[in-house]
Amino acid sequence: MSRRRKASGKGMAGSVALFFFLAFMLLYLRDMKQEGLMLAIGVPVCTYLCTQVLGRIFHVDALLLSLTNFLCGLGILVLYTTRPTLAYHQVIYYGAGMAGMIGCIYVVRIFTSFRHLIWAIILLSLGLLALPFIGGREINGAWNWVFMGGVSFQPSEFVKISLLLVTAFFMNRRRMLPWLFFAVSCLVLLMFQRDLGTALLYYFTTLFLYYASSANLFVTGIGLAGAAGAAVMGYRMFAHVRKRVAIWLNPFADYEAGGYQIVQGLMALASGGLVGVGLGLGSPTAIPVYETDFIFAVICEQFGLIFGLCVLMIYAAIVWRGTTIAMAARTGFHGLLAMGASLMLGLQTFVIIGGVIKLIPLTGVTLPFVSSGGSSLVSSMCLTGLIQGVASVNEDQWEADEQLTMF
Repeated sequence: MSRRRKASGKGMAGSVALFFFLAFMLLYLRDMKQEGLMLAIGVPVCTYLCTQVLGRIFHVDALLLSLTNFLCGLGILVLYTTRPTLAYHQVIYYGAGMAGMIGCIYVVRIFTSFRHLIWAIILLSLGLLALPFIGGREINGAWNWVFMGGVSFQPSEFVKISLLLVTAFFMNRRRMLPWLFFAVSCLVLLMFQRDLGTALLYYFTTLFLYYASSANLFVTGIGLAGAAGAAVMGYRMFAHVRKRVAIWLNPFADYEAGGYQIVQGLMALASGGLVGVGLGLGSPTAIPVYETDFIFAVICEQFGLIFGLCVLMIYAAIVWRGTTIAMAARTGFHGLLAMGASLMLGLQTFVIIGGVIKLIPLTGVTLPFVSSGGSSLVSSMCLTGLIQGVASVNEDQWEADEQLTMF
């Protein structure tokens, strides 16, 4: 079975590379820009070699790696059609994300040797999450970005990794107070920063992970009720939350101001139809902040709703693969870690796409792997690295079992 998965993953890696080669070559032949030719060669080569080379270093899940590489390449492609500068930056972030993913694979493989550092991880993470209060700046109603020395980043994106490590570590040992203290501290800091979208991801990931570790339906139900109460409290406390709910209910009532973004996004979805208006065509720049919050609308406008559904299926496949890897883990820590990373990616995808299609109120999160931004892309790749690390450990243990049965 393992060999069949590797073969299918490598075959898909070749298909992904061919897709991006043809897409970027089409743009190059249309615009005759040297940068387009460089991306037509560089992106396919990187996506293909990534699967091949990593597969020789670790026992990685090649199918999962191919799916995430496709989404990363898709983000670069769409950004290039709208604003080439963003695409060039995204390539750099993609490289940094690959390095982060490899680092997370190593962390998973050796984490048990550094379990005495868990409290240091907690303190450093809380300090990192508190940085916006020192060198931060308010953007779109939230105080969650840090600007230092010409470099900007979002600390909460990186604390996702330590949140999963800490909660999986203590939940596996049935020690509730340490992980509860850490999770609540993170949520309090995020609430003060008014970063409600990330707080939502932290809360539900921790809650569902607790249910996965304990199967305690009563406490989980209390947690869901608490989330409903917190939502009501947030609606009453924060003016920008009330504004987002009002826009969600009727964006056309305030079309010229607050509702403009959602209306333009819905118009992009409608104008794309089933097959899209064509690569690089349409009016994506008419959508405010299209490169982050509404990049899914841009994809559907250019490629069509059918392709958009395929993208959703890719995200579902990533969550499915992560869940399968979690269930195959031999230790509770590894199983919870892979499950938590899968939940985080799945919830974030649901929250942002649900907001774009007006299923739920829009929150300030990004589409994993696709949206423009270094913090988002690197953290998404790191989450994949946690899953790949567990897959690598699983494969090592399976090989060890096979060798034992031979004697």
